[in-house]
Amino acid sequence: MPTRETHEPITVVIADDHRSFGEALEVALDKEQDLRVIEVVTDGQSAIESASKEHPDIVLMDLQMPGVDGIEATRRIHDETAGTSVIILSGQSDDIALARAIQAGARGYLTKEEAIEGLADAIRRAYRGEPLHTSAEVEESLKRLRRRRAHDGNLAQRIERLTPRELEILQLMANGDSPEQIAEQLGMSRHTLRTHTQNVLTKLGVHSKLDAIVAAIRYGKVQTVDVTPEDLETDDIDEPS
Repeated sequence: MPTRETHEPITVVIADDHRSFGEALEVALDKEQDLRVIEVVTDGQSAIESASKEHPDIVLMDLQMPGVDGIEATRRIHDETAGTSVIILSGQSDDIALARAIQAGARGYLTKEEAIEGLADAIRRAYRGEPLHTSAEVEESLKRLRRRRAHDGNLAQRIERLTPRELEILQLMANGDSPEQIAEQLGMSRHTLRTHTQNVLTKLGVHSKLDAIVAAIRYGKVQTVDVTPEDLETDDIDEPS
């Protein structure tokens, strides 16, 4: 467990892509007599470099940042900078992100809505080497992460089963074309288009055309998307029941 003289504060680096938030947090934390913010940075690579140079006790790491994201920056700091603990500080609660953060070596995952007193206490606990989450919370999050990864692996395999024609239909849907336009461009009847659409949803195991388009984009099968959920809900190509 770390030790220090009582007059020496716990040093903190704040990494957040919104500098105004980071600086406001700096002001709040610096009011705590035993805490001292030594730097505010706005991207993951700068957080890694600051940890390496300044050797802070704690890094408060935003999840979403340009370049190196919070998870990868956490992993790098955990692996490369001894004596520095990372706490992920995100704008939203997400137990999958909690699992990813713990796997990357973070002490914990807190939301930005956390009261400053609670955040200061979490910093002190992390400095003392205490867990910020119960073992049950962590295990449940890890289970959900494993299920998500298994699902993603299955979806990647399903995407590869789509035919060129089915992918072409998804691309046209993503472009925002209407059912009439798609049927005309591909020289098929509306009934045939409806059949192709239902086959896509069945193959992917999803419940809507929007889900199918998002999956195709994620795995690089569809390149652009200008369609909104409302567009897909108002057309008359029926979803499978």
